[in-house]
Amino acid sequence: MEGFFDGATTVADFLWGGTWGTVVDPETGEDIPNRIMPVGIIVIALLGTGLYFMIMLGFRPLLRLFPAFGELWGGRKATGEGEITPWNALSTALSGQVGTGNLAGVATAITLGGPGAIFWMWVTALFGMAAAYAESSLAVRFREKHPDGHFHGGPMYYIKNGLGKGWGWLAILFCLGTILSAIATGGAIQANSVTQSAVEAGTSLGLNIPNWAVGLVLAALVFIVIIGGIKSIGNVAGKIIPFMALAYILAALYVLLTHADHIPGAFAQIFEHAFGLREAAGGLAGYGVLAAIRAGVARGLFSNEAGQGSAPIAHAAAQTKNPVKQGEIAMLGVFLDTIVICTMTALVILVVEGAYPSAGGVVSYAWQSADLEASAITTAAYSEGMIGGAWVVLAAQALFAFTTIIGWSYYAEQSITYLTGDWAAKPFRYLWVGVAFAGTLVTNVDGLWRFGDIANATMLLPNVVALLLLSGVVFVMTRRFDKTGELPPNFHGDTWGTEPPPGTVENKD
Repeated sequence: MEGFFDGATTVADFLWGGTWGTVVDPETGEDIPNRIMPVGIIVIALLGTGLYFMIMLGFRPLLRLFPAFGELWGGRKATGEGEITPWNALSTALSGQVGTGNLAGVATAITLGGPGAIFWMWVTALFGMAAAYAESSLAVRFREKHPDGHFHGGPMYYIKNGLGKGWGWLAILFCLGTILSAIATGGAIQANSVTQSAVEAGTSLGLNIPNWAVGLVLAALVFIVIIGGIKSIGNVAGKIIPFMALAYILAALYVLLTHADHIPGAFAQIFEHAFGLREAAGGLAGYGVLAAIRAGVARGLFSNEAGQGSAPIAHAAAQTKNPVKQGEIAMLGVFLDTIVICTMTALVILVVEGAYPSAGGVVSYAWQSADLEASAITTAAYSEGMIGGAWVVLAAQALFAFTTIIGWSYYAEQSITYLTGDWAAKPFRYLWVGVAFAGTLVTNVDGLWRFGDIANATMLLPNVVALLLLSGVVFVMTRRFDKTGELPPNFHGDTWGTEPPPGTVENKD
């Protein structure tokens, strides 16, 4: 198993960081990354696609940010055909986005790439808002309504109905990547992070909580929710997501207000390390700009999933007739996840000082400790920053990860039913409960995160190809809506035809 994770680390570093293995530094004699490319191909694909849509859409995600919040509020009620309200569609998407990436992922980004990684998480999110708008508007436009009355959509369907039969292989590739990503990042990593927080919190009370006990409780709760399908998932997410996000933000604000004098220094560290103005002090030395970019973009994508193709699967189920409005609601998920919640976590980690053990010594910040990793860093920072901080993180981690697990169960289910048929939905839900339990037993956390990076890449690349090929559809839809305020029901491709694509919601035949 260790050999597998070592191999995963090598491949992940190439995809995201442009390195392959290590070489010996002739000056220091130490092993250093063997750089093949300035940055990884996934970084180029992700940021390049997001920048392209941001420019071609006239910076719409920024200009339409506040109106989109108004559309979200109005989306508490159905405005068209679908299975869940636009509000619950965003909540379901956020259930997949707001997870361990907001706690463990931020901490991992800082330890791997220094404080500067946070800046590149912001960049990823801003460009990602444009990608999220594009992919979710396409998901609504090219979704299908099957004979059983359920709606199905997402990248595999806009590849099928937007690009045509000749691109079926790309849809299959996306589905396989989604299943792999769901198991690794949507299931195992989430469950593992819950376990870390539970064990850490239990230790602070003198309790020895076994991993399998956490797994049993988690698996039972997941089963109760997902067995009812998307309507059950949407209802639960619609109630939990707003509450847990607000509660976590308030807790973070308390810590930041009590450490307000350290906040300017935290921002200074982020910008200095983002552009290599000085090396990070303590922890893993010598980050550099490329390390910050690699960690920030990888963890940013893991957190907000923009351009990855997961969130549009949820938005395709929205009760709406307007792809443009749902796309604008979708981009709010990226903003709330990364610009708001991830930033809160990062600042807490960077401002709270303490005496943290590290390889026989003591360091000033939790992220600098060699004895702590992933969510344990966030837990340690909160424990030092407020009374009962460990339990705050445990509660947030449990809720964040739990909602991510149920959200990703739907993404994987949609991919499996696309490949095999609708009959596979219920059997898969039982298998997903086993994935949640198994994730609590993994011991190589860093290797699991790196495997998750590979899984995300296998899902992202087919979606990026589809987004670029269908970009003209996005631009025409957007311009038409801005000009007339409506979209004709027979819109497809780059033109206004008389027949919609076969299988879409307007053409059941």
